Amino acid sequence: MTDQELAERFAFAQDLMTKASALALGYFNNLAALTITSKGVQDMASEADVQTELLIQNSLKQRFPEDAFFGEETGPTALEGARGIWVVDPIDGTQPFLCGMANWCISIAFVADGVTELGLVCGPASGELFLARRGHGATLNGRPIQVHQGATLRDGITSMGYSVRIGPKQLIPAMTRLLEAGGMFHRNGSGAISLCYVAAGRLLGYVEAHINSWDCLAALLMITEAGGRTNDFLAGDGLTKGNPVVGGGPGVFEQLVAVLG
Repeated sequence: MTDQELAERFAFAQDLMTKASALALGYFNNLAALTITSKGVQDMASEADVQTELLIQNSLKQRFPEDAFFGEETGPTALEGARGIWVVDPIDGTQPFLCGMANWCISIAFVADGVTELGLVCGPASGELFLARRGHGATLNGRPIQVHQGATLRDGITSMGYSVRIGPKQLIPAMTRLLEAGGMFHRNGSGAISLCYVAAGRLLGYVEAHINSWDCLAALLMITEAGGRTNDFLAGDGLTKGNPVVGGGPGVFEQLVAVLG
């Protein structure tokens, strides 16, 4: 895909993110009126999730009909043989969203020929917009960001993701390894936001035994563009089935890998 084609998609996605953020924030400011359904234990979806994804999906389909789409709520569309794929989580952190907390976001990534080229993560309630384009750096509200320069896990806070898909038997040993290394854990209910905090140097790193692609691809690009390191999340069937994830500053990356085990 040419530089111009990527630039056009990046510009369009930024405008689209503004519209999607306004829609989602409107729902957030009127939580009592939301229709909410359960997709499983600690896994909720609301009218806000569905309608925000449909806005993004329909807008992208109209502007770039040749691109595929993979959203948390609507699933995959035309993935096979597609050169470009939009990977979207309309509301990452649905549980915090429904509880009236600000730590939720919209995540949009664009993958071309198996490489994540564009990443956009917006926290409408916090007023923060993270942007990254491969080879062009990462920004927060227009200002360049950089990962934490810590050399050990004692130098800051590490975020640990968790879901019922992995269970406590995998989480507890990893948390023990982190604490025994002198680190401290953090979890805010949104993998995408936490990974962006790594990119912005607020957190040392992030680890999770299994995460879905729509929760992390955009933010993983933030980390690498901000000078950090990540594992090869798209290896194997990472796009459609998810994978373990590790992201952090270069000084602690191998220590984070050891924590995850």
